Amino acid sequence: MSDAAAKDTPKNAAKDIPEVEKERVDYKRLTIDGLWSNNVVFGQLLALCPLLAVTGTATNGLGMGLATTAVMVVSGLAVSLLRNAVTPEIRIPAFVLIIAAIVTLVDMAMNAWVHELYKVLGLFIPLIVTNCAILGRAEAFASKEGAIPALFDGLVMGIGFTFVLVLLGAVREIIGSGTLFANAPLLLGDAFAFLETTLIEDYRGFLLFILPPGGFLALGFILAGKRLIEARFDMDVEEPIGCAPTEGETA
Repeated sequence: MSDAAAKDTPKNAAKDIPEVEKERVDYKRLTIDGLWSNNVVFGQLLALCPLLAVTGTATNGLGMGLATTAVMVVSGLAVSLLRNAVTPEIRIPAFVLIIAAIVTLVDMAMNAWVHELYKVLGLFIPLIVTNCAILGRAEAFASKEGAIPALFDGLVMGIGFTFVLVLLGAVREIIGSGTLFANAPLLLGDAFAFLETTLIEDYRGFLLFILPPGGFLALGFILAGKRLIEARFDMDVEEPIGCAPTEGETA
């Protein structure tokens, strides 16, 4: 075989093929996905159980949102760092175990430092383990990306979820009780007592909006408002990052 032919063999040719650079993470797109287009509630309609159960006030929503955000950030980072050590066959049980361990730490921390709010949120703190949004982002994004993108994704997804919790809690609290951020010192300390506001003096209340059925109604109006905003400003919702079909699947 001639020298020219030897150079053209597949073995040698493979050496001349440059490695394909990994696509850079679009942080702007991740931010838009987490806060709006692929928001845990607005876009995916996940975590509705704690959403409707604890958002009787904006303070409760903020507390649950911060706890969930902490779990999403740390679990995303942990899953990303361990992604090469976990085999595909056991990845889901492994991810659940990681999330459960982090939720246990958050649960203990809240019980120690914000005990009064912890008593209000009750069982819904441990139930963060079953939040499909956390496991979904761990599987769809964190297990395929580096530590920094996974951490950032968990942060913006958590902030987006917290935003909806506070918004829904504020709407229900204002209509149901005429107050805003009631019992804020339980979560944020006495320095933030100024947030506790009575918006409607001598308000007799609207019990329906404090109860879960009122949560469904308020959430429906908020989702309708989001659709109207998107239609008004002609916002094109692109396919979220981390949700594209994997190899072998059809779109």
